[in-house]
Amino acid sequence: MAASRPNPEDHAPGSRTPEGRAAPEEHGSETPHDDRPPPPVVALRDVWKSYGAVAALRGARIELHAGEAHALVGENGAGKSTLIKVLAGVRQPDRGVLELDGAATEFKSPQDARAAGVAVIHQEPALFPDLSVAENVFAGRQPRGRFGRIDEHAMRERARALLARLGVPLDPRRPARGLSIADQQIVEIAKAVSLETRALVMDEPTAALSGPEVDRLFSVVNALRAEGTAVLFVSHRFAEVTALCQRVTVLRDGAHVSTGPLAETTVDQLVARMVGREPDALFVRPGKQRPPGEVVLEVEGLSRAGAFRDVGFRVRAGEIVALAGLVGAGRSEVARAVFGVDRRDAGRVTVAGRALPNGRPRAAMAAGLALVPEDRRQQGLVLAASVQRNATLPRARQLSRFGFLVGGAERRAAREWATRLRTRYGDLDDPVGTLSGGNQQKVVLAKWLATGPRVLIVDEPTRGIDIGTKAEVHRLIAQLAADGVAILLISSELPEVLGMADRVLVMREGRLVADLPRETADEERVIRAATGQEAPA
Repeated sequence: MAASRPNPEDHAPGSRTPEGRAAPEEHGSETPHDDRPPPPVVALRDVWKSYGAVAALRGARIELHAGEAHALVGENGAGKSTLIKVLAGVRQPDRGVLELDGAATEFKSPQDARAAGVAVIHQEPALFPDLSVAENVFAGRQPRGRFGRIDEHAMRERARALLARLGVPLDPRRPARGLSIADQQIVEIAKAVSLETRALVMDEPTAALSGPEVDRLFSVVNALRAEGTAVLFVSHRFAEVTALCQRVTVLRDGAHVSTGPLAETTVDQLVARMVGREPDALFVRPGKQRPPGEVVLEVEGLSRAGAFRDVGFRVRAGEIVALAGLVGAGRSEVARAVFGVDRRDAGRVTVAGRALPNGRPRAAMAAGLALVPEDRRQQGLVLAASVQRNATLPRARQLSRFGFLVGGAERRAAREWATRLRTRYGDLDDPVGTLSGGNQQKVVLAKWLATGPRVLIVDEPTRGIDIGTKAEVHRLIAQLAADGVAILLISSELPEVLGMADRVLVMREGRLVADLPRETADEERVIRAATGQEAPA
């Protein structure tokens, strides 16, 4: 079902335009004055959707209005992804109503949604890497010239005009391969604008972006809002939600909890509505910590060309040491070299006095080292394999008999850790890729915790997961430290670093530049060290 953008000049005197402005009245007209606001561009009302016995949406509802950015928040598994799929025509509701401009309609496919002016920008854009920016924007809709040939000049100029309209100086001739995630998202937005999109859905668009990239994206979104586009912004980052959006809807367990102006809503209120209870101190380690024990992990003179150089530090039993710094400072690269995934050019790594061979992850595991990687989907999980297979991968040999996995033992081990970490899943045989992001992270944690590590390296343990699951992960890390595990925590979230760590190591351009104890570590000191600014006299 196609729908064109309404023209404000077509509205009757005394009515309102789609942007909410009052249309001019004509004197002497007998048309009654109508103060009713315009209907939402698109809305869902009392929508239900189940997958087998699992109810993903239970009476969910939301309205997207022209010129407004509307936030959608909720824990992983709250139903946000399913709601987006219904809006995008990927899934059809079991019951409930989808409205377009106040009239009931159906999106039987993504093509129907796009024709109606609804577009989705995903966290990981899907461009054709070998085509140019312009070709990606107009894929399947290239302008034609004489004899039906593609008019490449016209296509590039139209793409250039779209990008200029968005305020982004991208070269339309540049291949998509090699573009940053931020630039790929801009290309997706340009494509949506070229299709006269009226409602733009943005699903975790900032998860992989730096601060300046987020600012640029928000400038583009605000320019679209000024033109009357409705925006749905899905994010776990409350600072970004409050910076961009005017209204917010909260989902919990597939059900609508609340909708209201963000200006009248506090973060604590949002958290309480999301998790169904008052928020705890999310980043604070509970109770009194005992003094750290003996040195368990020691790194000396670690170097790798182009990544980091002369890195050295110690982590004691029961101690949480955070590795902080800007994106690209070399934190993840150090973690991979310590574990042996990447070879080091120089340096020495020891666990409990035992030197680890270079580039040998199996030897690191045998010594009691575990690594929860930054990218759980690419590096931490086999997405097509089952929940139980992923949860027991590092212990496959222990759970085998005569070279064959013992199904009962594998299942019992997986169920034990799934229960301990409060993992939500349908069946242990389900592919782990079907779980929400937070539950996938719990499976990655489970598979390494089950090995009983002496040293746990956790790289961005709460990236892309909801606030309730973050609290669970933080409590788990704190409990491991209380049990004597040495923990190296890598995080880009300063509240997480400052709340969890006993010491903060700051990296800048591949070098360790600061070692701050918990008592003196604060946001200003960490940022100054990470950016190379001198502390004020």
